[in-house]
Amino acid sequence: MKWNRYTIETTTEAEDLVSSMLCDLGIEGVEIEDNVPLTEADTAKMFIDILPELPPDDGVSRVSFYLDSAEENGEILSQVREALEEMRQYADVGSGAITESQTEDADWINNWKEFFHAFTIENSITDGDNSQGKRDILIKPTWEDLDASDEDKILIEIDPGISFGTGKHETTQLCIRQLMKYITPGVQVLDLGCGSGILSIVSLKLGAAHVTGTDIDAECLTSTADNFAVNHLAPEQGEFYVGNIIDDEDLQERVGTEKYDIVVANILADVIIPMAPVIPARLKKGGIFIASGIIDFKEDEVVAAVKAAGLSLIEVTHQGEWVGITAKRQL
Repeated sequence: MKWNRYTIETTTEAEDLVSSMLCDLGIEGVEIEDNVPLTEADTAKMFIDILPELPPDDGVSRVSFYLDSAEENGEILSQVREALEEMRQYADVGSGAITESQTEDADWINNWKEFFHAFTIENSITDGDNSQGKRDILIKPTWEDLDASDEDKILIEIDPGISFGTGKHETTQLCIRQLMKYITPGVQVLDLGCGSGILSIVSLKLGAAHVTGTDIDAECLTSTADNFAVNHLAPEQGEFYVGNIIDDEDLQERVGTEKYDIVVANILADVIIPMAPVIPARLKKGGIFIASGIIDFKEDEVVAAVKAAGLSLIEVTHQGEWVGITAKRQL
């Protein structure tokens, strides 16, 4: 089947923001092309002996996404252009020009395999109740074999697909490290913006009794169900809903009140801010709120929103230009 490929010309500074914006609009399968040199940490995770010689980094990035050629794409492209113009108010998005071409499924689905390889998120907890028995987490695609040296790690298998979330992005790792720190056996977890279901799966693998998740995209629930099966988790271990918990009172009621030990949201700062007021009612007293997807220059705004919602800030963590915020509902 042929797909329409749309490529946004932007800047390397804004490429993560543009990718996240596309995800928010329900667009998945994003590709990023730039001339930023790979770091030693990047190449350590890839089976590449000789790196290709790239032209000098000119600060330009090309972010591509795909739409079914049978769809009416005009409305979606209009939303993308509008979002890019809004983004110009706080980021250099470059020209923002969008070009169109066509490609086959294999051009973008199978090409993921060249770039996504197994990697480990280390357990760095050294004190407290949660330091006992916690192991490193290995995240790998299904097409790679498990190395004997990794057999003592918590295994999570995720394939890149139509839903955001392989665990490799800094924001997901920020959330995972906090889940490793705060999950204890038997807790209830709410995953807002569940995407591929990776944070729900991590929570269950770390000992959560049950997870509930929401996402505005129904396709994410399909991906989550598929990834549950791949990771040998029973469907009844999770309950997932489509909708926006910010203003959907029916969804808020279905999700529940004062039910969760941990609420985790790996979304975007501009979503977390309006979401913050509905978080305390979801948490049990003493419950933990973990949030990421926050670009560094939005940190103060999110912290202010979390505090205004009545939560007490526990910790702010950083990885690259991304921020994680952990807060608590007081007893």
